[in-house]
Amino acid sequence: MTLSTQFLTMLSMVGMGSLFGVMFDTYQRFLDRPRRNRFIVFVNDILFWIIQALLIFYILFLVNNGEIRFYIFIALLCGFAAYQGLFKGAYLRLLELLITTVIAIYRFLKHSFLVVVYKPIVGLIKLVIFMVIFLGRGLYTLVKFVLKVVLLVLKIALMPIQKIFILIWRLLPKGLKKSVEKLYNRTAGKFKEIKNYIVKWMDKWKKHKQ
Repeated sequence: MTLSTQFLTMLSMVGMGSLFGVMFDTYQRFLDRPRRNRFIVFVNDILFWIIQALLIFYILFLVNNGEIRFYIFIALLCGFAAYQGLFKGAYLRLLELLITTVIAIYRFLKHSFLVVVYKPIVGLIKLVIFMVIFLGRGLYTLVKFVLKVVLLVLKIALMPIQKIFILIWRLLPKGLKKSVEKLYNRTAGKFKEIKNYIVKWMDKWKKHKQ
């Protein structure tokens, strides 16, 4: 390994040590360890250390083809110590600022969506439903009123005709009255039989469907 390669390896490992400190603090911040299940924390820790080891080895492979020397570990510790002593406080403040900014932007976008899109659409739907119900009730009331007026007019208009039929019925001979009554009874009986047949057929169809 040449001197330049060794120097580049040292710088890379110092940088990786500092980067490890950054990633470790970021991981600790988002993990929220006290509120997590112990098993989940254990699995996350294992995955974190595996990823860090693979990342460091990958950088080492790019720099010196993956050759491991004792000074590599010292360089990692130096980089981690430099981060802890010089940059940790500033990075944590920056991290909190970024988290606060992202949360504020998310809340702003959410509020804007609710005010500009969601609430107007919901309000429009409620207005349409209200108008449909209102118009439906108004139309029902109007139709009901018209039917009452029509029935009243028909009743008034048919009253003289009813009286004329009653008068004619009284003037008819008894024999003719009996013939008419028999015809009426027969017709009513036929309609009753048809009704009973339809009801019976509907009952059978319902039982068959069940």
